[in-house]
Amino acid sequence: MSVSTKIWLSSPHMGGGEQKYIKEAFDTNWVAPLGPNVNGFEEDIQHYLGQNVSVSALSSGTAALHLAFLLLGVQPGDEIICQSMTFSASANPITYVGATPIFVDSEPDTWCICPVALEAAIKDRLAKGKNIKAIVPVHLYGMPAKMDLILQIAQQYNIPVVEDAAESLGSTYKGQQCGTFGLMSCLSFNGNKIITTSGGGALVAQTEALAQKATFLATQARDNAPHYQHSHIGYNYRMSNIVAGIGRGQMEVLNDWIAKRRSNFDRYSNYFSTVEGVTMHQEQPDSFSNRWLTAIVIDPAKTNGLSRETLREALLTKDIESRPLWKPMHMQPIFSQAPYYGGKVSEQLFEQGLCLPSGSNLTDADFARIFDVFDTCFR
Repeated sequence: MSVSTKIWLSSPHMGGGEQKYIKEAFDTNWVAPLGPNVNGFEEDIQHYLGQNVSVSALSSGTAALHLAFLLLGVQPGDEIICQSMTFSASANPITYVGATPIFVDSEPDTWCICPVALEAAIKDRLAKGKNIKAIVPVHLYGMPAKMDLILQIAQQYNIPVVEDAAESLGSTYKGQQCGTFGLMSCLSFNGNKIITTSGGGALVAQTEALAQKATFLATQARDNAPHYQHSHIGYNYRMSNIVAGIGRGQMEVLNDWIAKRRSNFDRYSNYFSTVEGVTMHQEQPDSFSNRWLTAIVIDPAKTNGLSRETLREALLTKDIESRPLWKPMHMQPIFSQAPYYGGKVSEQLFEQGLCLPSGSNLTDADFARIFDVFDTCFR
């Protein structure tokens, strides 16, 4: 079977408007890292999110987290509490600033950070005399975390929240956009995200001053002088004007792509409603998920021994990509010595969970192929 027929987990999906912004950049020779598309993209995101936030467009969501920790003044020896069930990009920037990641388990309903385990972790680390500089909840696969409880705990212990909203642009919790709850947050526009700039991200901040400082650090921390002068260590983290042009076109179709991904979830949910032993990643009251990825959990005890791996491999033989849920960070070799708080929720989700093809460009023919494999496995 040729590569052209492969069904990907989440492939880029252009809306058609991207070319006009890219063409404008070429026509005006704005191909440098700065330009009107960068400013326009930041304004588009800011307008979409509301809440009077400020935005700095960057090279990646990872860069946004790194800058957020720098802006919080994190020092070597400090600690940052991070959701364990996430991609490594949530945790890696903690090590960039010399801090120690403290991993916390998920809760079974949202799969996001467990507020009970979070508070237990805070109490224990403080009792040990540790300095906790931030809490990093992750809106997993677009599912909003319980931000009211998380913020309540954070405020009680006076710890800033840095949201990892890389997977959740367009998701809301109690009517408020994910990425606007914390003091700062990160967005990702990687190739597999709900909208993409091929590579890129953004830092969202509650104040204009924080966003401006992030932009300053992201452009090599160049001082305001006629010559190149630097009083701070800077980084090459700024988004380019070409890439931002793609983002501007993608913002025009964001709500359409969310609707398509939610429709994907509904099709899967309808199929599995009659399959014993398969459960879906469900929205909670007051939550709206962008359904970046549709994920299921398979209990082999109820499926005659059919496991997550059985289904994944069956899909793979038909050139259909699926993927296990994120392997929790506390189970990763590089973080095996990091403290961990909670139970076995994230571990069990990893062992039994599978992400299904979820792109906004899936066709009826694609679903026919996918469901044909499901029929072979489950019927």
